[in-house]
Amino acid sequence: MAVQRINILGVPVDVCQQGELEAKILELMEKDGPSQIIFLSIWDLIRARGKSEFAECLKNADLILPVSKSILSGARFLKKTVPVRYNPFDATISILGLLENRYKSFYMLGGRKKALVEAEKNVKKTFKTLRVVGRYVGYYKAPAEEGIIEAIRKSSPSLVLLCEGVKNKEMWPYINRQKFNTSIFMYYRDAIGIFGRRIKRVNPKTFQNGHEIWIEVIKNPLKMFLIFPFAWYIISLIWNRIFKKDD
Repeated sequence: MAVQRINILGVPVDVCQQGELEAKILELMEKDGPSQIIFLSIWDLIRARGKSEFAECLKNADLILPVSKSILSGARFLKKTVPVRYNPFDATISILGLLENRYKSFYMLGGRKKALVEAEKNVKKTFKTLRVVGRYVGYYKAPAEEGIIEAIRKSSPSLVLLCEGVKNKEMWPYINRQKFNTSIFMYYRDAIGIFGRRIKRVNPKTFQNGHEIWIEVIKNPLKMFLIFPFAWYIISLIWNRIFKKDD
Protein backbone atom coordinates (compact mmCIF):
# COMPACT_ATOMS: atom_id res chain seq x y z
CA MET A 1 0.00 0.00 0.00
CA ALA A 2 1.41 3.40 -1.04
CA VAL A 3 1.96 6.09 1.56
CA GLN A 4 -0.81 8.68 1.32
CA ARG A 5 0.19 12.29 0.69
CA ILE A 6 -2.10 15.10 1.85
CA ASN A 7 -1.82 18.87 1.62
CA ILE A 8 -2.14 21.22 4.57
CA LEU A 9 -2.48 24.83 3.40
CA GLY A 10 -0.89 23.76 0.13
CA VAL A 11 2.10 22.07 1.76
CA PRO A 12 2.58 18.30 1.24
CA VAL A 13 2.64 15.99 4.26
CA ASP A 14 2.82 12.19 4.17
CA VAL A 15 0.55 9.89 6.14
CA CYS A 16 3.01 7.11 6.88
CA GLN A 17 1.89 4.63 9.52
CA GLN A 18 4.59 3.17 11.75
CA GLY A 19 4.12 -0.20 10.08
CA GLU A 20 4.61 1.34 6.63
CA LEU A 21 7.93 3.04 7.34
CA GLU A 22 10.12 -0.01 6.80
CA ALA A 23 8.54 -0.84 3.44
CA LYS A 24 8.91 2.78 2.33
CA ILE A 25 12.60 2.90 3.26
CA LEU A 26 13.21 -0.36 1.38
CA GLU A 27 11.41 1.11 -1.61
CA LEU A 28 13.66 4.18 -1.54
CA MET A 29 16.75 1.95 -1.37
CA GLU A 30 15.71 0.35 -4.65
CA LYS A 31 14.83 3.62 -6.35
CA ASP A 32 16.94 4.89 -9.24
CA GLY A 33 18.54 8.21 -8.37
CA PRO A 34 18.77 10.04 -5.03
CA SER A 35 15.88 10.17 -2.54
CA GLN A 36 15.09 12.53 0.31
CA ILE A 37 13.34 12.16 3.67
CA ILE A 38 12.26 15.37 5.41
CA PHE A 39 11.24 15.81 9.04
CA LEU A 40 8.64 18.58 8.76
CA SER A 41 8.07 20.97 11.66
CA ILE A 42 5.26 23.49 11.87
CA TRP A 43 7.80 26.23 11.17
CA ASP A 44 8.93 24.42 8.01
CA LEU A 45 5.31 24.13 6.91
CA ILE A 46 4.78 27.87 7.40
CA ARG A 47 8.02 28.61 5.53
CA ALA A 48 6.96 26.40 2.61
CA ARG A 49 3.74 28.30 1.90
CA GLY A 50 3.62 29.89 -1.54
CA LYS A 51 6.22 29.64 -4.28
CA SER A 52 9.80 29.22 -3.14
CA GLU A 53 12.71 26.86 -3.63
CA PHE A 54 11.96 25.29 -0.27
CA ALA A 55 8.36 24.66 -1.37
CA GLU A 56 9.70 22.92 -4.49
CA CYS A 57 12.09 20.91 -2.34
CA LEU A 58 9.17 19.59 -0.31
CA LYS A 59 7.10 18.76 -3.38
CA ASN A 60 9.99 16.69 -4.71
CA ALA A 61 10.78 14.93 -1.41
CA ASP A 62 10.09 11.20 -1.31
CA LEU A 63 8.93 11.06 2.30
CA ILE A 64 7.73 13.97 4.46
CA LEU A 65 7.27 13.02 8.12
CA PRO A 66 5.59 15.56 10.42
CA VAL A 67 7.27 16.18 13.76
CA SER A 68 4.95 18.86 15.21
CA LYS A 69 1.63 18.28 16.93
CA SER A 70 0.27 21.43 15.29
CA ILE A 71 0.50 19.78 11.87
CA LEU A 72 -1.69 16.91 13.06
CA SER A 73 -4.14 19.35 14.64
CA GLY A 74 -4.27 21.29 11.37
CA ALA A 75 -5.04 18.16 9.36
CA ARG A 76 -7.77 17.20 11.83
CA PHE A 77 -9.29 20.69 11.74
CA LEU A 78 -9.39 20.61 7.93
CA LYS A 79 -11.02 17.16 8.08
CA LYS A 80 -8.15 15.48 6.29
CA THR A 81 -6.50 12.17 7.09
CA VAL A 82 -4.47 12.79 10.23
CA PRO A 83 -0.81 11.82 9.69
CA VAL A 84 1.40 10.02 12.19
CA ARG A 85 3.81 12.23 14.13
CA TYR A 86 7.42 11.07 14.23
CA ASN A 87 10.12 11.75 16.78
CA PRO A 88 13.19 12.44 14.57
CA PHE A 89 15.53 10.63 16.96
CA ASP A 90 13.41 7.48 17.17
CA ALA A 91 12.83 7.48 13.41
CA THR A 92 16.56 7.85 12.74
CA ILE A 93 17.37 4.95 15.06
CA SER A 94 14.72 2.80 13.34
CA ILE A 95 16.13 3.63 9.90
CA LEU A 96 19.71 2.90 10.99
CA GLY A 97 18.55 -0.39 12.48
CA LEU A 98 16.87 -1.29 9.21
CA LEU A 99 20.07 -0.49 7.29
CA GLU A 100 22.13 -2.53 9.74
CA ASN A 101 19.92 -5.59 9.29
CA ARG A 102 20.58 -5.45 5.56
CA TYR A 103 24.32 -4.72 5.79
CA LYS A 104 23.92 -1.30 4.18
CA SER A 105 26.20 1.75 4.33
CA PHE A 106 26.04 5.17 5.93
CA TYR A 107 27.71 8.59 5.53
CA MET A 108 27.67 11.37 8.15
CA LEU A 109 27.97 15.02 7.19
CA GLY A 110 27.90 17.79 9.77
CA GLY A 111 28.62 18.51 13.42
CA ARG A 112 31.81 19.61 15.14
CA LYS A 113 34.95 17.49 14.81
CA LYS A 114 34.96 15.99 18.33
CA ALA A 115 31.25 15.24 18.21
CA LEU A 116 31.56 13.67 14.75
CA VAL A 117 34.45 11.39 15.77
CA GLU A 118 32.58 10.31 18.90
CA ALA A 119 29.34 9.87 16.94
CA GLU A 120 31.05 7.56 14.43
CA LYS A 121 32.51 5.49 17.25
CA ASN A 122 29.14 5.15 18.98
CA VAL A 123 27.27 4.34 15.77
CA LYS A 124 29.76 1.58 14.96
CA LYS A 125 29.44 0.22 18.49
CA THR A 126 25.62 0.21 18.38
CA PHE A 127 25.05 -0.81 14.76
CA LYS A 128 27.80 -3.36 14.31
CA THR A 129 27.06 -4.44 10.73
CA LEU A 130 26.27 -0.94 9.45
CA ARG A 131 29.20 0.24 7.34
CA VAL A 132 30.21 3.85 7.90
CA VAL A 133 31.78 4.69 4.53
CA GLY A 134 32.65 8.30 5.25
CA ARG A 135 32.20 11.41 7.35
CA TYR A 136 32.90 15.12 7.10
CA VAL A 137 32.51 17.92 9.62
CA GLY A 138 29.98 20.70 9.33
CA TYR A 139 30.71 24.43 9.05
CA TYR A 140 33.15 23.64 6.27
CA LYS A 141 34.44 26.24 3.81
CA ALA A 142 32.78 26.51 0.40
CA PRO A 143 35.74 25.09 -1.60
CA ALA A 144 35.43 21.79 0.32
CA GLU A 145 31.90 21.13 -0.91
CA GLU A 146 32.77 19.65 -4.30
CA GLY A 147 35.12 17.16 -2.64
CA ILE A 148 32.37 16.16 -0.20
CA ILE A 149 29.91 15.66 -3.05
CA GLU A 150 32.44 13.57 -4.97
CA ALA A 151 33.17 11.42 -1.90
CA ILE A 152 29.46 10.74 -1.39
CA ARG A 153 28.92 10.03 -5.07
CA LYS A 154 31.81 7.54 -5.21
CA SER A 155 30.97 5.72 -1.97
CA SER A 156 27.22 5.58 -2.85
CA PRO A 157 26.05 5.12 0.77
CA SER A 158 22.54 3.83 1.41
CA LEU A 159 21.92 6.82 3.70
CA VAL A 160 23.53 10.23 4.00
CA LEU A 161 22.70 11.81 7.36
CA LEU A 162 23.01 15.59 7.29
CA CYS A 163 23.30 17.51 10.55
CA GLU A 164 24.17 20.93 11.98
CA GLY A 165 26.71 22.94 10.06
CA VAL A 166 25.51 21.88 6.60
CA LYS A 167 24.73 24.96 4.57
CA ASN A 168 21.14 25.05 3.29
CA LYS A 169 20.15 22.25 5.70
CA GLU A 170 17.40 20.06 4.16
CA MET A 171 17.76 22.06 0.94
CA TRP A 172 21.30 20.74 0.39
CA PRO A 173 20.30 17.41 -1.21
CA TYR A 174 17.70 19.15 -3.38
CA ILE A 175 20.14 21.78 -4.64
CA ASN A 176 22.77 19.11 -5.44
CA ARG A 177 20.39 16.35 -6.58
CA GLN A 178 21.74 16.26 -10.15
CA LYS A 179 25.19 15.37 -8.81
CA PHE A 180 24.20 12.09 -7.14
CA ASN A 181 23.33 8.73 -8.68
CA THR A 182 21.79 7.13 -5.61
CA SER A 183 21.51 7.38 -1.77
CA ILE A 184 18.77 8.46 0.64
CA PHE A 185 19.42 11.91 2.10
CA MET A 186 18.00 12.95 5.48
CA TYR A 187 18.60 16.12 7.49
CA TYR A 188 18.33 15.90 11.28
CA ARG A 189 20.10 18.84 12.89
CA ASP A 190 20.96 17.30 16.26
CA ALA A 191 21.76 13.72 15.23
CA ILE A 192 25.57 13.90 15.37
CA GLY A 193 25.49 15.98 18.55
CA ILE A 194 23.26 13.39 20.22
CA PHE A 195 25.25 10.41 18.91
CA GLY A 196 28.44 12.16 20.00
CA ARG A 197 26.93 12.84 23.44
CA ARG A 198 27.38 16.60 23.03
CA ILE A 199 23.65 17.36 22.90
CA LYS A 200 20.89 15.90 25.03
CA ARG A 201 17.98 14.47 23.08
CA VAL A 202 14.53 15.83 23.84
CA ASN A 203 12.88 13.86 26.64
CA PRO A 204 10.39 11.43 25.02
CA LYS A 205 7.63 12.59 27.37
CA THR A 206 8.32 16.24 26.50
CA PHE A 207 8.10 15.37 22.82
CA GLN A 208 4.97 13.30 23.27
CA ASN A 209 3.28 16.26 24.97
CA GLY A 210 4.38 18.63 22.20
CA HIS A 211 6.36 20.85 24.59
CA GLU A 212 9.73 20.70 22.83
CA ILE A 213 9.31 24.30 21.62
CA TRP A 214 9.76 25.54 25.21
CA ILE A 215 13.24 24.02 25.31
CA GLU A 216 14.08 26.07 22.21
CA VAL A 217 12.64 29.21 23.80
CA ILE A 218 14.73 28.69 26.94
CA LYS A 219 17.85 28.39 24.76
CA ASN A 220 16.86 31.39 22.65
CA PRO A 221 14.20 33.71 24.14
CA LEU A 222 13.81 35.48 20.78
CA LYS A 223 11.90 32.41 19.61
CA MET A 224 8.96 33.73 21.62
CA PHE A 225 8.26 35.83 18.53
CA LEU A 226 7.33 32.62 16.69
CA ILE A 227 3.91 33.24 18.20
CA PHE A 228 3.22 35.59 15.27
CA PRO A 229 3.75 33.10 12.41
CA PHE A 230 1.89 30.52 14.49
CA ALA A 231 -1.08 32.93 14.80
CA TRP A 232 -0.97 33.30 11.01
CA TYR A 233 -1.12 29.49 10.73
CA ILE A 234 -4.24 29.33 12.91
CA ILE A 235 -5.94 32.12 10.94
CA SER A 236 -5.07 30.39 7.66
CA LEU A 237 -6.59 27.12 8.89
CA ILE A 238 -9.82 28.88 9.85
CA TRP A 239 -9.95 30.71 6.51
CA ASN A 240 -9.33 27.47 4.64
CA ARG A 241 -12.00 25.65 6.64
CA ILE A 242 -14.67 28.34 6.14
CA PHE A 243 -14.12 28.84 2.43
CA LYS A 244 -13.08 25.24 1.72
CA LYS A 245 -10.24 26.45 -0.41
CA ASP A 246 -8.87 23.70 -2.63
CA ASP A 247 -5.18 22.97 -1.91
